[in-house]
Amino acid sequence: MRTLSLIGIGTGNPEHMTVQGINALNRADVILIPRKGEAKEDLADLRRVICERFLEGGTTRIVEFDLPVRDADNPSYRRGVDDWHMAIARAYGDLLAAHTGETGRAAFLVWGDPSLYDSTLRIVEHMRRETALAVALEVVPGITSIQALAASHRMPVNTIGGSVLITTGRRLKAEGFPPNADTLLVMLDGDCAFRTLDADATRFTGVRIWARRMSF
Repeated sequence: MRTLSLIGIGTGNPEHMTVQGINALNRADVILIPRKGEAKEDLADLRRVICERFLEGGTTRIVEFDLPVRDADNPSYRRGVDDWHMAIARAYGDLLAAHTGETGRAAFLVWGDPSLYDSTLRIVEHMRRETALAVALEVVPGITSIQALAASHRMPVNTIGGSVLITTGRRLKAEGFPPNADTLLVMLDGDCAFRTLDADATRFTGVRIWARRMSF
């Protein structure tokens, strides 16, 4: 049976690679690296840097491919994402069939942790349902941007006995600060949705916003 490893790589900083992730990387026969166009070529570059730094032995192949693009004009965001994920799932199946044998091992390098605000696990499940490929799945956790943010500011994420809620910039902008959260962690927020909060409202008295641009 084929094996597919989803390896969390944190924010792309090679120093965030875990020993478990490095070992999984070196067990793979092929590393699949997606390309997302010139505007996001740095995402592929960081994956290449990780492979150059940690791969040993010189036998692992690197296969790059163009990732299907989401239809941003679809009036239904959810339907557009679902269609996009199915297109990626089909691409994954074609790649595994073309570049691994029945007992081969392939790996994807996944930003952050594969279980937190990343859709690779869902896409792989689509692939397993829609294709005839028998694929065993290995998931290697990674350091998330949440962990990197808290560590950079030398602070705990939670207050004593307080609740922590993780959401997206899209939802924060649409719904405001959730009433049931003592700490709010906002991800996927390229538009800095925190700027839409009413800082003068009583609800936000004493609120502190912590942010960090990842660079290395």
